Amino acid sequence: MDIIFLGGLEIDTIIGIYDWERQQRQTIILDLEMGFDIEKAAETDDIRYALDYKTVSDRLIDFVSRSDFFLVERLISEVAKLILIEFNVPWVKVTLNKKGAIGTGIDVGIIIERGDRLS
Repeated sequence: MDIIFLGGLEIDTIIGIYDWERQQRQTIILDLEMGFDIEKAAETDDIRYALDYKTVSDRLIDFVSRSDFFLVERLISEVAKLILIEFNVPWVKVTLNKKGAIGTGIDVGIIIERGDRLS
């Protein structure tokens, strides 16, 4: 399986359990690896057979910026589900970084994998 990646996707959203977090947007950073067979796209040089990372990026920006989950666990799970279903990829690895959540310059987050990496 081939892997398409998006790195450093910064999105402002409402996320968190504290009162101030419900009032103030915070930036989360997403890094994604998505399993995808690129063979037909490579053979044909046709975007119709590729995983269009611009479309993935735009969809994630729209989804995350509109969300208002309390926990990053819920947000990252919904992001993974969205990618698997809407973009028909068999496997995804998502890293969500809520930089500065516990102090300036400190990285905090979650990494999950969903789907079947061997498909």
